[in-house]
Amino acid sequence: MTVRDFATCRRRFVGWDKAGFAAAGPPLGIVCRSTIRLRAGARWRELVPPYIFGIIAHRVLARMRYARMARVIGFGIGMLAAATASCVWAQNSRPASKLNVLFIAVDDLNCNIGCYGHPFAKTPNIDRLARRGVRFDRAYCQVALCNPSRTSLLSGRRPDVTRVYDNSTPPRTTLGPAVFLPEHFRAQGYFTARVGKIAHGSFETAVAWDVAEDRRGRVRNNKSDGEEGASPKNSAAEATPVFTWKKSDAPDSDHVDGQTARRIAELLREHRGKPFFIAAGFHKPHLPWIAPRKYFDMFPRQSILIPDEPSDVRRQIPPLALITTRPDGAHLSEAQNRNGIAAYAACTAFVDTQIGIVLQAVDDLGLWDNTVVVLWGDHGWHLGDHGGLWGKLTLFEEAARVPLIVFAPGKQAGVVSPRLVELIDLYPTLVELCGVPAPSNLEGTSFVRLLEEPNRPWKKAAFTQVLRDKADKPVGNLDGPPEGVMGRSVRTERFRYTEWGGPAIAELYDHDRDPHELHNLASDPEQRPTIAELRRVLARGWRDVAAEVEKSQGNRPRDQDLSLKPIRR
Repeated sequence: MTVRDFATCRRRFVGWDKAGFAAAGPPLGIVCRSTIRLRAGARWRELVPPYIFGIIAHRVLARMRYARMARVIGFGIGMLAAATASCVWAQNSRPASKLNVLFIAVDDLNCNIGCYGHPFAKTPNIDRLARRGVRFDRAYCQVALCNPSRTSLLSGRRPDVTRVYDNSTPPRTTLGPAVFLPEHFRAQGYFTARVGKIAHGSFETAVAWDVAEDRRGRVRNNKSDGEEGASPKNSAAEATPVFTWKKSDAPDSDHVDGQTARRIAELLREHRGKPFFIAAGFHKPHLPWIAPRKYFDMFPRQSILIPDEPSDVRRQIPPLALITTRPDGAHLSEAQNRNGIAAYAACTAFVDTQIGIVLQAVDDLGLWDNTVVVLWGDHGWHLGDHGGLWGKLTLFEEAARVPLIVFAPGKQAGVVSPRLVELIDLYPTLVELCGVPAPSNLEGTSFVRLLEEPNRPWKKAAFTQVLRDKADKPVGNLDGPPEGVMGRSVRTERFRYTEWGGPAIAELYDHDRDPHELHNLASDPEQRPTIAELRRVLARGWRDVAAEVEKSQGNRPRDQDLSLKPIRR
């Protein structure tokens, strides 16, 4: 023990006699040096109890003139503190194990889920995940269509940067060598794998993985495999029905999603010993609505609720707002609507069972302590609301709102956050949770703090957009401003405000009074102050909203630059 160490200890433990220090000096010197080292970490306070106990014991015994015992106690406590320091320092000096990521994507899944309060949904496995983590009640996609939504999420960039507004534009058309979410984890030493749909369809190769697989299944679209049906066409000229369904007689494991779940379970088992980012991409409830017969049997037609709306629900809604990816279903009967809703519910129940297989693997392998589990839908889906809308690519709540559940070790469990979040926020959230460096160009906001305090103040707005051309189809012009009419919608905790090409064609819905967005208030004079404020929010955009969050929460500056390792392809 050096003179300086002894002096430091002497200053810390005023009142010790020379004999006590002489006996306890060497171990206390170790303690002092360890304490100095540990002050940079979070565990140095673990040394306080041995110090305090030693001081009290020594001083009491010294006053009682038991000097020899005081020296023994001083020596013993010094050794105990030294041992504690050694253990704590060793633990503190070891690199913390990285958290894994289990990334569960469900295609076309809206919020008709049990944990979201749906009256007849049967989703016990998704509900079980919600009881473990945080369910976000107001989560929104950037575009209510597969390719642009997934491109935005995976790249961390918004549609006006990706320039992906449809299902035919390759994700990297303008992004070039951008580092997509799983690639970033791969560059940090994670094993990465996907089974099923994570990017959109034929663009899966735009994202590099260590393992990338697509399961084919053994269920075929022919009548010999089961009972099938479709909605009647409105006219002979209509190219496709609104929806199709099929009750399959094949077991779950013969369906694509059944094989995806079982393969994901295998990958979790094979790679549980090292950090992983494993993604399960489930196809249902995407059309065609095919599932084993037993799932259809869960939903008798008389139990199905159909939208309860005024007959003139479309009267105040702009025509541009009423276009989806499916033919208009205004001509469908009540019974036909029930068939469609029941088929969607059956496919949701089917995919929930497959998700249960994956979650059971997490249980069996004991992965909950070191694995972040995220379940998300890429956009919502209309089921006959607004006078017969089916499909996606609108700016209504049914299409823009998505299910989002996040479990993270050590964070809140079984709670609901009412705050606004967006799918684009997942990239920064996951890198923060896992302690890996974040790229500087991400346009989402990490919501890790909402996993700790789900009700804390957060974003004041979320943004969704769609692009329509003169033929009312999604388009993308990559060399200049988008051609056609851009619909832009801003969602606050109370209102949704939408503009189609500008304020001349607008919608305003008050969710406190009209949660299904059936009454457009844009022409109501009493709403002018609200509209003026929401126009300002829409015009200033996401950057203004993100800056307010970062300022209020004390987040690090957005322009912090963190180097990335090159992508392996």
